[in-house]
Amino acid sequence: MSPSDNTRVWLITGTSTGFGRRAASIALSRGDRVIATARSLDKLDDLRSSADDHADRLHLLQLDVTSGSAAIKEVIDAAAAHWGRIDVLVNNAGYGIPGLLEEGGTERLRLQFETNVFGLMDVTFATLPYMRAQKSGTVVNIGSRSAWRTDRPGLGPYSSSKAAVHALSETLATEVAQFNIRVLLVAPGAFRTEGIYGQQYYTGNPIADYEPLRSASIKALKSVPGSEKGDPDKAMEALVDVVRGEGIAKGREWPGHLVLGEDAEADIRNKAETVIEVLNAWSDVAKGSLMHSRLHFSNLKYGLSSSILAESIKSPNCDWLIATSPRHQ
Repeated sequence: MSPSDNTRVWLITGTSTGFGRRAASIALSRGDRVIATARSLDKLDDLRSSADDHADRLHLLQLDVTSGSAAIKEVIDAAAAHWGRIDVLVNNAGYGIPGLLEEGGTERLRLQFETNVFGLMDVTFATLPYMRAQKSGTVVNIGSRSAWRTDRPGLGPYSSSKAAVHALSETLATEVAQFNIRVLLVAPGAFRTEGIYGQQYYTGNPIADYEPLRSASIKALKSVPGSEKGDPDKAMEALVDVVRGEGIAKGREWPGHLVLGEDAEADIRNKAETVIEVLNAWSDVAKGSLMHSRLHFSNLKYGLSSSILAESIKSPNCDWLIATSPRHQ
């Protein structure tokens, strides 16, 4: 059974709680069809019961985004076959593993990236062939303001995984635009969503030197639940508006980025201002104020021909010359 032309088919991961649950309910309320996934179908029973009025437009599938590309492809193939298409993919499944970087080591980093980055990309890569065949589609990746505010001890694994999501989303957007596929990178701040702080702080490899910092970090994270100012329902209403081009998004150009929450906006502005301040302070170095002396040194030491030297000076960026000198090969 194919949807009518004026409805969309959404595939949303991580719909047992939080943003995913709300996005599914709101998309249904707008008249669209939703394929809701979670690691356990039992956790979707209340979504099914709450969507009685939309039962014919809701389909549930079990999906573990860490199950590997082959297993994920099977689920996505089944999802696409149900209504014959996938118009909107929302990569929402993810979680945070709090802990200090050195104490957790690369093992904890890999564990964090397995869900937040590789799982997200496996789902995306399994979905893209259907969108390319349709010559249309929207990929929504739930990132985080933590990709911008990376200076909080204990959130290194999480913030770095979300930074990877941000970078991949921006590159993906340029690669799939030719197929009329849009990418929306969402950067939420702190919202009162269920279970977001459910993971225990990692203390399995305590290093004495970090004791004061670890204690302060644990205390800071414990103080967050219940203090979040963001309303997750309003956030997902805004997201659905943007995807559908209605409500707050009506008449606006596709943003590519969607920042949600006053704290997220403040963190991103602060980071941008900090980077600009550093650029201004080090502008002479960034623009290569030592370019000519470097070239002169390379020419003398390695006997570069005057023609190569002259051509390099015309170039707006002469770094290639230094990189290809014998010292750098």
